[in-house]
Amino acid sequence: MLSRIPINLEKIKKEDLDKEILRVGIIAELDAINLYEQMAAMTENENIKKILLDIAKEEKTHVGEFQTLLLKEDTEQEKELEEGKKEVNELMGKADILQQKTQLKPGI
Repeated sequence: MLSRIPINLEKIKKEDLDKEILRVGIIAELDAINLYEQMAAMTENENIKKILLDIAKEEKTHVGEFQTLLLKEDTEQEKELEEGKKEVNELMGKADILQQKTQLKPGI
């Protein structure tokens, strides 16, 4: 299923337009990745599967290009992305510690 992009360019402030364009680009590329990977999973033809997965990989590069530009345009986005990384690392660290403790306890 492709995303519906709720965008009305007339309502976007001029100073936010480029950021919105980049975000829409990211959404479109993520949709393309999902589409190509789903089609690859459906086909039994290995040549088609190989090409679809290669194209999906290229789309991932495009996501990176759009994201890099977005982070240059939107410093708040860059800051929040780093905050998100910290939170995940903290949560994963706690999960790793819990998993290690569980593995050490006999009978669990």
